[in-house]
Amino acid sequence: MRRPNLKPPVAAAALAALLCGGAALMARAAEPDVRLPAAKVDLPAASGPRSVVLAGGCFWGLQGMFEHVKGVTRVVSGYAGGDAATAHYRMVGTGSTGHAESVKIDYDPAVVSYGQLLQVFFSTAHDPTQVGGQGPDSGAQYRSTIFVANDAERRVAADYIAQLGASGLLHGAITTTLEPLHGFYPAEDYHQDYLIHHPDSLYIVVNDAPKIRALHRVYPELYRDQPVRIAAE
Repeated sequence: MRRPNLKPPVAAAALAALLCGGAALMARAAEPDVRLPAAKVDLPAASGPRSVVLAGGCFWGLQGMFEHVKGVTRVVSGYAGGDAATAHYRMVGTGSTGHAESVKIDYDPAVVSYGQLLQVFFSTAHDPTQVGGQGPDSGAQYRSTIFVANDAERRVAADYIAQLGASGLLHGAITTTLEPLHGFYPAEDYHQDYLIHHPDSLYIVVNDAPKIRALHRVYPELYRDQPVRIAAE
């Protein structure tokens, strides 16, 4: 299901579908918060900026939540997994391009580590056990994926998935895939900082704002109140 464009009035049928999917997500948000363990294996400390590309449902919510993580310096919504020629919203929406709606997270490893970003990715950013999409959004373009740039990232991500699987803390098997990062393509301008610009839209209120509140509750030491933005208003 494609999420509706919430700038014009939402059609009754789309609204009903949205509320149906949102109800399931709100029920999950009402469950007791679970703080996942820190990654036993992490990237070695380093100076200078790093980046990671993650996918887990609608990029509005991923971008909006990671913009509240300390040490994150920039979050861009975009597409990864397919070719540059098909990195366009309407084409990605067909689910046939290989792309997933993703975010590129630039971060300072002296403040937040790769493992810590994966920790919040698996707990408050999305549901890594859901098959075929996230919340009300279904299709391969909404899959849960870590796009790994090198062997070190793959090793840390794979070890953390195994660690979480053995912990029994998640309510199902992890469906997150590890895919090589061949390219990241920023999404259209109107998608950037969408949560910040449209905090009252129904999709954001139901599906994405709870992720930020969960981050605050579960990982207060990683939370910052003022989000980092693509550009100052």
